Amino acid sequence: MPTNRSNWTHPDLQSLAGLFFENCSELGQFTEVPPESLPSPYRELLGHTLHMTVTLERHHVSPVEVVVIGKKITDSHYARKSLLRRRSDGAIVQFGIVRLAKPLLADDVREEIESESVPLGRVLIDHNVMRNVKLMSTWKIVPGPALREAFAPATVDECYGRTALIYTDGVPAVELLEIVVDI
Repeated sequence: MPTNRSNWTHPDLQSLAGLFFENCSELGQFTEVPPESLPSPYRELLGHTLHMTVTLERHHVSPVEVVVIGKKITDSHYARKSLLRRRSDGAIVQFGIVRLAKPLLADDVREEIESESVPLGRVLIDHNVMRNVKLMSTWKIVPGPALREAFAPATVDECYGRTALIYTDGVPAVELLEIVVDI
């Protein structure tokens, strides 16, 4: 378990993006905006403290599936870059980066997350992990080349995202960058 938990009090956009991109601009141009200024439906999709899996499934009236497009594993952390797509038609509805502190999750939970076959939120819900999602920041994003490619074939000129923490059993264990597109 990390001895200095102060590093887990605020997910840093640059460090999360930096796990997979040399420069954050590859992902897009980010402008922090208050949740209440997000346009609908992004306010409902991002301005909350619920799991995105459940929120996206409700909004799109379809289960979502995870597609992992990159990962980094160390002794202490598991990070992945992934997409969530609607099961109904395969459309990509979210791009995300997640980094979790492996020692803070039970082995069976961590192993299922690392199997990369089920969205993170669904794993935590199915395992009844005591969790609390803390919304940290919401973002207006002009997509860079990596986001445009991720959301293709849809053409996306503007999208929105959030950074958040998931606390498990009262301890911040998971950092999130979640970017959604409403198609």
